[in-house]
Amino acid sequence: MKRKSGNDAQITELLYQALETEIGGLSVYETAVSCAVNEDLKKEWREYLEETRTHQRVLLTVFEQLGLDPEAKSPGRDVVRHLGESLVKAMKMAVSAGDANAAQLVATECVVLAETKDHANWSLIGFIAEHHTGREAKILKQAHEAVATDEEHHLYHTQGWSRELWIESLGFPAVLPPPEEVKKVESAIGASRAEQARDKMLNS
Repeated sequence: MKRKSGNDAQITELLYQALETEIGGLSVYETAVSCAVNEDLKKEWREYLEETRTHQRVLLTVFEQLGLDPEAKSPGRDVVRHLGESLVKAMKMAVSAGDANAAQLVATECVVLAETKDHANWSLIGFIAEHHTGREAKILKQAHEAVATDEEHHLYHTQGWSRELWIESLGFPAVLPPPEEVKKVESAIGASRAEQARDKMLNS
């Protein structure tokens, strides 16, 4: 397919939202780690927190290369900040209710929500890198290649943790750590296969 120039203003808006998502992600993971009861999950989220710091640095490098002001505001960026702060507030609300396991479940859902936006941002950045033209496309391609695998891992593995911890809370046998961990899932197809394998893993 022939490459063409995209909408520069909207590409810039996406980059601002992506940077704000990574900034908010740090607070989301710091709070989520404090909510984690399962030690394997706590360890996993600590690793994701450090990787999120790296992703923020990758984006700041992109901003520097493209001559963008990382402090600039946009309406969409404000919304992303509000959503991140709301997720942190939700986790703290769950902790204040006094049930540690319930707070952990809330934290898994908040991380999935945050990672869904994060994953969407980077998927779109990868799309731009593939279809856009010029120096900007090359810069975004390099950034996307640096973080894409981490983003797949963060979303699909936390979805697995959330599902299995919910199943356990409902009184049914759970696969912990989740199949996504055991099978080292790094894609949507892999996540689907891992979930389908959970019954076999329970009976093995």
